[in-house]
Amino acid sequence: MTTTSVSTGTDSTTKERTSASPWGGHVGTGKSSSRLSGSGRRRSVPYLLLGVLLVVVCAAGGVFAGMQLGNRESVLALARPVAVGQILTAQDLKQVSMASDSGMDLVPASSASAVVGQPLAFSLPAGSLVTRSVLGAPQVPQQGKAIAAVGLKPGQFPPDLSPGTTVAVLTTPGQGTTTGTSTGPTSSWTAVVTGIATRDTDQTAVVSLQLSDSDARALASAPAGQLSLVAIAGGGH
Repeated sequence: MTTTSVSTGTDSTTKERTSASPWGGHVGTGKSSSRLSGSGRRRSVPYLLLGVLLVVVCAAGGVFAGMQLGNRESVLALARPVAVGQILTAQDLKQVSMASDSGMDLVPASSASAVVGQPLAFSLPAGSLVTRSVLGAPQVPQQGKAIAAVGLKPGQFPPDLSPGTTVAVLTTPGQGTTTGTSTGPTSSWTAVVTGIATRDTDQTAVVSLQLSDSDARALASAPAGQLSLVAIAGGGH
């Protein structure tokens, strides 16, 4: 009986120590809350670092994009075809945006007043960039190029053909004298119109074409009256 009484008293004392707390709660529960709170703070640290990293990346991207846009400048280009020797006017020019480190000797849009009134050294199509090398005294033909003249009648070239236009020069097969069938192969060359001369008393127009030296020689040997021009998209000179 004495042993049972001592054991009961010990159990009661242990329960009281375990359940009682000077803060009005259980001792065991307080320790668990503290651990959970500390674990939550540790888990929030990686998310905080990730947010800071995203802010830094976005800021760096904005700076890079601003630098790229800042490295462009407005330069001059031709708004329409211009023939060799033609004096440039304000209507012949337009502004385009180009990278400032393109390596080309481009003329800034701010220097348009210095370009107006100067002759063009080469025939150029619309959209060609204006560089300082294309300004000045006419240089016809260029190195490795030649000028060939062809006589054409209405219907053999576009009626609105103008200097600076890129064209395909085509030969039309001739007609046989006996059978009426076409003879000879069809040839074609790419050229740039440098000039057009017409006469009031003659329906034939003489069109000057700039093309490579070898093509010019071949074109000169083509049968007269069997040529036609087709305007095509093209650049350069």
